[in-house]
Amino acid sequence: MSYVNPTRLELANAIRFLAIDAVQAANSGHPGMPMGMADIAEVLWRKYMMHNPSAPDWVNRDRFVLSNGHGSMLLYAVLHLTGYELSIDDLKGFRKWQSITPGHPERGLTPGVETTTGPLGQGLANAVGMALAERLLAAQFNEPGFDIVDHYTYVFLGDGCLMEGVSHEACSLAGTWGLGKLIAFYDDNGISIDGHVEGWFTDQTAMRFRAYGWHVVEGVDGHDPLSVERAIDKARAERDRPSLICCKTVIGHGSPNRAGSRDVHGAPLGASEVAATREYLGWSHAPFEIPDAIRGAWDARAAGRDYHMIWRTLFEAYRTRFPEKASRFELRMHSGCSERSADVIESLLERSDWFEQKMATRKASQKCLELLVAQIPELLGGSADLAPSNLTMVPTSRAVAADDRSGHANYIHYGVREFGMAAIMNGLALHGGFLPYGGTFLVFSDYAKNALRMAALMHLQCVYVFTHDSIGLGEDGPTHQPVEHAAMLRMIPGMNVWRPADAVETAFSWAVALETTDSPTALLLSRQNLPPLSRTAQARKQIRQGGYVLSEATGGKPDIVLIATGSEVELALKAQAELADQGIAARVVSMPSTTTFDKQPLAYQLSVLPPKIRRVAVEAAASDFWRKYVGLSGAVVGLSHFGESAAAEVLYEEFGITVSAIVSAVCSTLEVEPDTVD
Repeated sequence: MSYVNPTRLELANAIRFLAIDAVQAANSGHPGMPMGMADIAEVLWRKYMMHNPSAPDWVNRDRFVLSNGHGSMLLYAVLHLTGYELSIDDLKGFRKWQSITPGHPERGLTPGVETTTGPLGQGLANAVGMALAERLLAAQFNEPGFDIVDHYTYVFLGDGCLMEGVSHEACSLAGTWGLGKLIAFYDDNGISIDGHVEGWFTDQTAMRFRAYGWHVVEGVDGHDPLSVERAIDKARAERDRPSLICCKTVIGHGSPNRAGSRDVHGAPLGASEVAATREYLGWSHAPFEIPDAIRGAWDARAAGRDYHMIWRTLFEAYRTRFPEKASRFELRMHSGCSERSADVIESLLERSDWFEQKMATRKASQKCLELLVAQIPELLGGSADLAPSNLTMVPTSRAVAADDRSGHANYIHYGVREFGMAAIMNGLALHGGFLPYGGTFLVFSDYAKNALRMAALMHLQCVYVFTHDSIGLGEDGPTHQPVEHAAMLRMIPGMNVWRPADAVETAFSWAVALETTDSPTALLLSRQNLPPLSRTAQARKQIRQGGYVLSEATGGKPDIVLIATGSEVELALKAQAELADQGIAARVVSMPSTTTFDKQPLAYQLSVLPPKIRRVAVEAAASDFWRKYVGLSGAVVGLSHFGESAAAEVLYEEFGITVSAIVSAVCSTLEVEPDTVD
């Protein structure tokens, strides 16, 4: 059968059956949500979405986020139908090895996918970041008659997204900021994996979002295109508040025996039910077959080229009128700041006076930011209600506010919302035009953990300023003293972790963070003051390599290698002196970044940590992490328990993070025959 003028139901059914067929072929997946939200997607993508399938990275495109990412086949179907580089064979490869259609959408893998989603609620938070980025860039670059930044952020989300706490954190901020070009579609189908949600989700969602300051459109029939259109028109007319469109849908719509039940949520329909659904919806085509007329009605490439060309014409006129701003905009959106940041850090390092002072590395970080923020406009700072402690604000910081359209805002007060902060930072980075950094105490990285993981998975350039990095914060006690957190962060694939020992290492850690454009960086910074360290010019250059010889053993031939980070490097240097008095030659290696050191050539690693020379590692944190460097014959001076509430100096003494403990560990280690520890 071929369609001359396909109906909207038939156009939506193209999504449904591509999803049904792909899930059936993979024998796994989630057909229910794509079947339930297909009508909403048809309206949004065919009538409202401004995008160009031939240029997925066009900077002024509308952003679409599938927060309920388990329904990934809806997005893959739409991208295929509208003309992105996603073939029918790619859809047939759904969830298969090395396909570009994985079980949940992955940014950077599938053309047109804006963010990696799956952990529920985070896509919604990412979308808040994207919408904020659009608002801030528009304020900075638009001129009267030249709205070169002017696009929407649309989100699909489900009950699960709204149950997750991160949705509260992010949506509260979206309302406070008045993000009028953020429009979310709530798939109110009343079903989650466990069944009907009345037993565990009875929130008055519309009231909740109104309390946040959102514009809410209720009573929308998610299977009636005209009802959806009217709701979108209302949302787009509201420019001062984000909008939530509450769409009542039936999960698995069209499945005669499973629609409306949990059975259709996360499992294939099965051959007999697929056949029944085809008959029920009047879809007589073979699996993965789309009639030409339906495919033509979906094809958005010509319209996308027109959208793009209109914008390019506008931008060229803008370039003629505002050449300097046009150049800055292109630099912001396409280049990044790695070269400029390197220059700024080098100029900072030339100002040697304050590097020679005793100071906390959090304070050294702030001094770096004083220069960086003033010279690198991409930097968008923030803190989860701890700016005076994290020292993430500087004199040139200007806070984001709903009524501020000046274009000067470069700092975000996230409030006590660590998870929301990290997920919104991901959205800012995904949108482009900003390099976000955000601060909290290291111990609260637990709250933000999954967003940190997602940043690493997506190779996003975000910088996390985690201060109060050890038991050295003292009297606040074990609830605030991180023990396992450094190890946790180091274990995230792709996360660059730096724990600098003084102001110079802090400056280099910022330099590397800004130059590393394909991964996030965590800076673990001290509350307590640390002394400036003496190092050779060669050693200073080698800081960038993550680990280096800070102080060589007497005679240059060590009996033992001491490895330390952060505030414990000072202890290692003092232990080196005491060991020398006992005739033991110790090399001190400062290793501010194990993640960077591990990427160095093996020859360099062995030059720093020679094989068959025993090693002792020192860090006021979980000791097991360091076994990879010291081997079975080495020792670790660290912690295997939580902290206590007391002054920092008392805690270090009572917990055995001391010079004498290091000396004792060395002496004990040297009594054992060495093994090969490389």
